[in-house]
Amino acid sequence: MSSSTNLPENTNSASYKASNSGMRWNDLSESSTGQDSDPGSVPGSVPGSVPGSAVDSGCNSSSSEGPETMLIGWREWVSLPQLGLPAIKAKIDTGARTSAIHAFDIQQIKKNGGQDWLAFSVQPVQRNVSIVCRCEAQLIDVRRVTDSGGHAGDRFFIETELKIGSHTRTIEMTLSQRTDMLFRMLLGRTAMVPGIQVEPSLSFSLGRMSARTLYAGITEGVVP
Repeated sequence: MSSSTNLPENTNSASYKASNSGMRWNDLSESSTGQDSDPGSVPGSVPGSVPGSAVDSGCNSSSSEGPETMLIGWREWVSLPQLGLPAIKAKIDTGARTSAIHAFDIQQIKKNGGQDWLAFSVQPVQRNVSIVCRCEAQLIDVRRVTDSGGHAGDRFFIETELKIGSHTRTIEMTLSQRTDMLFRMLLGRTAMVPGIQVEPSLSFSLGRMSARTLYAGITEGVVP
């Protein structure tokens, strides 16, 4: 049974509205300026490969690390398979501790014998609001977060599997309103430890594909 977007009863945080026009959260370390000349390409660990496939949501996959350090650029395509997102473009942000993803229409639900889960919508393709994926993940915490501008607010935290190049790991992620930001996702520094090093002069170093091909047939309101 779903509920409203109020915070869990065991927290002292104020409730907030989570809708496409609400949840006006600021991000930890990104401005809305900048240009991105390649909104429709996706990499895998090998140029031309798909970084992951869509599966049922959840948070129970094991992590694995490659034996060597992987070099990535300031922006890369990643996969969030447990959320059913085969590709989403992420800005690599070492100034942000925790990763964040643009999410709206957030609902609290109960699953697996009463566990607290979240159902939420994601627009994974940059500059395309017609592609909407409905995702689910277990709620692990609600924390007070202060952004780089000094604005404090309560955010939902989830855990989910990240695939980036040859690396697969479980990361923490906040659900954040990012409609006024260029990237749908920030990859924070805790998601890159261990085994990933950032080279700011690189961009999409893990390869490219067409994002629209991966999300073909998905339109607003359709759950993958």
